Amino acid sequence: MLQVRGLSRSYRNQQKVLNNINISFPEGSFTIIAGPNGSGKTQLMRHLNGLLKAQEGEVLLRGESIQKDLNHTRRSIGLVFQNADSQIVGQTVASDIAFGPENLRWPREKIREATEQVIRELSLEKLRDRRPHTLSGGEKRRTVLAAVLVMNPDVIVLDEPFTGLDYPGVQDILKDIVRQNKEGRTIILISHDLEKVLAHSTQLVLMNKGEITASGRAEELLPHLEEYGIRRPWGENRTLKSMTWLKP
Repeated sequence: MLQVRGLSRSYRNQQKVLNNINISFPEGSFTIIAGPNGSGKTQLMRHLNGLLKAQEGEVLLRGESIQKDLNHTRRSIGLVFQNADSQIVGQTVASDIAFGPENLRWPREKIREATEQVIRELSLEKLRDRRPHTLSGGEKRRTVLAAVLVMNPDVIVLDEPFTGLDYPGVQDILKDIVRQNKEGRTIILISHDLEKVLAHSTQLVLMNKGEITASGRAEELLPHLEEYGIRRPWGENRTLKSMTWLKP
């Protein structure tokens, strides 16, 4: 279980960007974090694997502080940022996927096997030798996801993974995310595109002005989203079951 306890962070002018955040992400859960721009969602994400160190409070993985062993933390908790280009470092898709294991000095055969497995899993065979900058937005996102998955993380955190993608691109990345959750990985997904993914969630967390304003099951919070500053462009009569871009 990943837990956040009393997490707070302030700018130098003392303005709070996170204020006493307390939340748990059970193993195998699928949490969606939503809220207006500037509500602290990405700041929270950056604390979950130690990219930012808590000024107050702590983040625990299975009861231990993530700061105890950051290398282990970052293998266990993978981040996928909104801007895929910021995470791509390899000259080809295959070399980008292999970059993390190479940095950790895995044995060469283990690197090859793990890279090939992820390429097959995400159906990236036709892209393996492509230069990442030539890929579409969806292909870049899947490459970054593959580079995270090759480390075999327990938790995957994704920041606005559907931004800028067309319908097929959203479907591809959503299928990959849902499959990872069904295989037992904990998913934490930051998104304002709730109608694309809400049906797959086990927990919905709403944030505003650096605080968690509500959390619970999506079906309980769905009728009250506008009370928490979440616009519902899809209308008032959509059922939770219909709120996915995956075909039945």
